[in-house]
Amino acid sequence: MRLFLLFIMGCILVGCSKKDTPKQPEAALLAFPLENSECTTGQDLNATTSRVEFKWLSANHTETYELRVTNINTGNTQTISTKALSAKLPLTKGVPFSWLVNSKNSQVSQAVPSATWRFYNAGYQTSHPPFPPIIIAPKLAEYVFKDINNEITLDWSGADVDNDIIGYDIYFSTDTPPVTLTASTSAGTTAFKVSVSSNTAYYWRVVVKDGEGNSSDSGIFNFTVL
Repeated sequence: MRLFLLFIMGCILVGCSKKDTPKQPEAALLAFPLENSECTTGQDLNATTSRVEFKWLSANHTETYELRVTNINTGNTQTISTKALSAKLPLTKGVPFSWLVNSKNSQVSQAVPSATWRFYNAGYQTSHPPFPPIIIAPKLAEYVFKDINNEITLDWSGADVDNDIIGYDIYFSTDTPPVTLTASTSAGTTAFKVSVSSNTAYYWRVVVKDGEGNSSDSGIFNFTVL
């Protein structure tokens, strides 16, 4: 009788025990092409295209990787899925690209993205425009509070393969597109305070300039002051 009861209790415990929670894949660490670099190792396919190999490090709890490569100029994205730690894609020469890798497994519905890196695929040019500035804060469509001085800080980052950025122009307005040049900063200044009012939406963009006369635009971002 005792053995029977122990058996029944064991069955109940096993039946009531929870299954292990599926483990979410970890973010892959990118390896090549390097961030903010010029990739010169592509295999020539023709006068305008080369095949570039992308590499990353293994991520725990990951079954497959999805490589996503975006032409920064056009916004077009190429994707490829693989179980390997590298993949090759044909890319236009002399064009800036961004890339990331999504880690996936069959037990979890949501993929986990890596960091996003940017690079130029080598072409025939000797001077490269800067990469478009990356807006850090306020984020797109974010709601923010002003400080005690009725100001908020616009924050961004910039990068250039040639390392010859000379400065940034900040356009800031309650109208879109923002065409009012609010300030120009030096290459080392990537933040600027602006005066704002409560319950108001603002639009802004940053244009980066280099020593060769090239420039790139962040695109328009907006935020609302509470």
